[in-house]
Amino acid sequence: MTSAHLSTVPSTSPLPVLDLSRADDPAQRAAFREELHAAARDTGFLHLTGHGVSAAETARILEVTRAFFALPEADRLSLSNLNSPHFRGYTRVGHELTGGASDWRDQLDVGAERPAPEVGPGDPPYLWLEGPNQWPAALPELKDVVLGWQERLAAVAHRLLRELLASIGAPEDFFDAAFADRPHLHTKLVRYPGSAPTGADQGVGAHKDYGFLTLLLQDEVGGLQVVRDGGFLDVPPMPGAFVVNLGELLEIATEGYLKATDHRVVSPPGAVERYSVPFFYNPRLDAVIETVPGDYLAKAPGVVHDENNPLHAEFGRNELKGYVRAHPAVARRWHPELVGA
Repeated sequence: MTSAHLSTVPSTSPLPVLDLSRADDPAQRAAFREELHAAARDTGFLHLTGHGVSAAETARILEVTRAFFALPEADRLSLSNLNSPHFRGYTRVGHELTGGASDWRDQLDVGAERPAPEVGPGDPPYLWLEGPNQWPAALPELKDVVLGWQERLAAVAHRLLRELLASIGAPEDFFDAAFADRPHLHTKLVRYPGSAPTGADQGVGAHKDYGFLTLLLQDEVGGLQVVRDGGFLDVPPMPGAFVVNLGELLEIATEGYLKATDHRVVSPPGAVERYSVPFFYNPRLDAVIETVPGDYLAKAPGVVHDENNPLHAEFGRNELKGYVRAHPAVARRWHPELVGA
């Protein structure tokens, strides 16, 4: 999907705003779950408040994000993801692809801090997605702040996922085993450095996320848009709230009942910079995602299959597919057998 196929609709229909703390109140829990159910079914996007993450914590992660991108270019390039068979590290501006086109942003990809795996010829290649991160020597505090943030948001996302399952009448612990051991956590520190010299406005192109849940922290500069009613809806920043969206695996697991929605970021104008920190909450790589039981299935439309975007129930295959498409240079260097597969 490209921006040429969709118009931009006015932001007169804001996303649902849900307060997660209402789930703790027996008097409000049922109403909260009803609203969560509707948002996940109809939109696949929402603003989340009441999550317990403090303003000081969000200010700190944005502070170190800005500090990272303020490092000399040589320091950032020393962490190039071309150095990593695990797709970890720094991607310079224009070197990530969405829909085959360059995204005008640079970023640092971080996952759970684990040793490099031993991957044999008979092992699934998605095991390469685990491994060590790359950290800048000139900004030593970055490691603890980002890994702490990642664990903090994993707890919020786990709680939200259980509430989401309960909201559709499913066992709220249905996915606990898939996340209990070695969940695949992924955080990006992202900078959108203003308009591209070509005039193209693709900060990041229209796409759906691969996995379960994404929690996005964005600064005060707008640009995020989601598909609604055949066009793109602006999602302005909301202080104190995360933007939450559902990924493709939740759509698969609910036979298309819950929605993974296309979204994009339009580059900020001129020399204005935009910073964001998306966090992706996903199960262990070898988790096979089974259909979530529940009466809702009677209303599930089924998963719409796109021959250009095959969906896999095994999470690691879905995730690896996305990385190879987004970072073909890394794949060619470390995993040439996967290019074009």
